[in-house]
Amino acid sequence: MTFLVGQTVLEIKAGAPNNGRGEDNLGMVKQFRVGRSDIYPYVSAQAGRRWLRDSLPPDEAVSPVTRSGEGKKQQAYTAGRPDLYLDDDLFGYMIAVKSESKTAKKGESNSFMRDTVLATGTLVAVVPNRPVTDFGTMSRGFGADEHPVIHEHQMYTADLAGDLLLDLPRVGTFEIGGKSIRPALPAPVIAEVAEQGAEPVVLRGRECLRLPMPERRRRVAVLLRTMASVKGGAKWSAHYGDRTPGLILLAPIKGGTNPFTRVVREKERATFFDADVLREEMSAWADELDGPVRIGWAPGFLGVQRERAQEDLADLIHARRVTLDHPRTMLRTLADEFEAGEHDDWLDDPTAPAA
Repeated sequence: MTFLVGQTVLEIKAGAPNNGRGEDNLGMVKQFRVGRSDIYPYVSAQAGRRWLRDSLPPDEAVSPVTRSGEGKKQQAYTAGRPDLYLDDDLFGYMIAVKSESKTAKKGESNSFMRDTVLATGTLVAVVPNRPVTDFGTMSRGFGADEHPVIHEHQMYTADLAGDLLLDLPRVGTFEIGGKSIRPALPAPVIAEVAEQGAEPVVLRGRECLRLPMPERRRRVAVLLRTMASVKGGAKWSAHYGDRTPGLILLAPIKGGTNPFTRVVREKERATFFDADVLREEMSAWADELDGPVRIGWAPGFLGVQRERAQEDLADLIHARRVTLDHPRTMLRTLADEFEAGEHDDWLDDPTAPAA
C-alpha cells in the first residue's frame, strides 16, 4: 500500500490566478487574514484541480457534465464513469438523482460516489503578502470631454505552497460494496464493467472492481505529465504567468501520512527550503518510505537555495535516497517508470478475490 505524497510550490509574479467575490467594482483575489494584519493570498483546491483537468492531453476524454434544476435547487455532476474517464477516476464525484424507474419508490434516489484519489491542498502564500490594487480605465473611442470607465482589480507576487497525496492502489480501482461507503458505480454499470474485463478484488476490506494494470499505469503517467505542463488561472489577458511548479517534492510512503508539509516554509519573511527538516522527516519515517524522495526544482527559483540544498543533501543524493532535477524532468521520468511497470508494487495492495 503506497501513496505518493509531498508538496508543490508555485511562483506567482504580479498575478491574479484565482479571484474571489468583488466589492464596489473591485475584482479581489482570494485571500484570508491571520491575526490582525497578516494577509495570505491563496488559490483554492477547486481551482488547482480545474487547472489540471483543463491541462489534460487533448486526446484524453473527460467526463461530460450534466446540469439540472434552477436557482438553489440546481445540480451539476459528471457522468460518474471512472472506468471510462480518467478525471472521474482520479478526482472523484458524487451523484444523487431521483430514480426514473417506474418500479422505484417515491423519492428514491440513485446515489453513488467516489472519494478523490488525488488529494490536493489549498495553495497558500508561504509568506504573508498584501495584494495591491491595479487601476485601469476604458476610454477607447470616447470623446475628448467624456470621462473614462474606471475598473480596479487586485494582484500579488508570492510563492504559493500546497500539499499533494495520490492514493496509488485506488487508481483504476472502484468500490462496489461495503457497509460504510456508497458504491462508486450503479448496479447496471457494475455488471457492464465486470463484463468488460475488470477484475474483482478486495481493497481495504471493500469489494471492488479493478481495471487492467496497463491502463492503471497509463493513468498515473498521464497525471504526472499533466502536472509537468499544467496551465491555467484567471486574467490571462493582463496577468499571464507560468503555473507549472517552481518546486515539487514527491515521495512514496506506505501509510498515507504526508510528513513533508513543513519542508518549504517561511524564514525571515521569505520562502525557505529547509533541508534539515527534510533530513529529519526522512529519518523519522524511514520505516514507511518506499523509495527515494524526488525533488523537482526549477533553476532560478528561490535564488541560490537550489545549489545550497544540493550541497546540504549531497550524501542523500549520492546514496540515491534523494533525487534533484528540473520539475518537468522529474515528473516525466517518474511517468516513464510507471508506464514501464517499475512501480507496479506501489499500485498494489493486499487483495483477495471478491466473494
